[in-house]
Amino acid sequence: MSRPVDPSEFAGKRVLVSGGTKGLGRATVERFRAGGARVITSARGGLEPIDGIEFVQADLTTAEGGEALARAALERLGGVDVLAHVLGGSATPGGGFAALTDAHWLGELNLNLLAAVRLDRLLIPQMIERGSGAVVHVTSIQSVLPLPDATTAYAAAKAGLRTYSKSLSKELGPKGVRVNTVSPGWIMTEGSDVFLKRLQDANGGTIEDARQLVLKGLGGISIGRGAEPFEVAEAIAFLASDRAASIHGSELIVDGGTVPTV
Repeated sequence: MSRPVDPSEFAGKRVLVSGGTKGLGRATVERFRAGGARVITSARGGLEPIDGIEFVQADLTTAEGGEALARAALERLGGVDVLAHVLGGSATPGGGFAALTDAHWLGELNLNLLAAVRLDRLLIPQMIERGSGAVVHVTSIQSVLPLPDATTAYAAAKAGLRTYSKSLSKELGPKGVRVNTVSPGWIMTEGSDVFLKRLQDANGGTIEDARQLVLKGLGGISIGRGAEPFEVAEAIAFLASDRAASIHGSELIVDGGTVPTV
């Protein structure tokens, strides 16, 4: 269960959360809204109206989708103070590198790297103009701990996002805009269930066999479970908040002790 939230923590702040209708994205939208922010989000599908949440139906894997969301954020909110790039996922089949076509690679890059790059390019300039803002990119521990059976392209795209984020932080820090990343491990969401089913389809066996394959690839999770979406959303909110005013160019890992190195 999530802890109580200060309803004034993000009062007056305008927050964009990419991919905010399911899983971690939805938890992140709810966390910022609970903290008093005005929030705008998007997805390819629809969203039932929620008080205080602006919604844009857009495919952020395309340049047109990113432009539609950025335009709505500027027109409806008058700008954005926080960019939380949560959109991501893996849609490639199991079977290792040879199973991945050019289309698979381009799909993973558009979803997990270029969607964030495009929104940054469209919305960070107004942060620079004000001399303030916070950007949080959600990467993944798979950027350093890839699972070769099914997530090579996803892991490579997230590694690209991680490196891009570091470069961006060096450029934007002197201009008053903070950039950080959150790198989750296994998160217990609907997307995780879909991923396990895809592994099952590729390798046979049961869903539990697929789960054990993932855990073996990760080397286990020290605390014995994946993270709840609200736990990762809390990390995103922290890095976007004034509590993290001196944290910049950093990576916050939320993986239950999965990565075995320091």
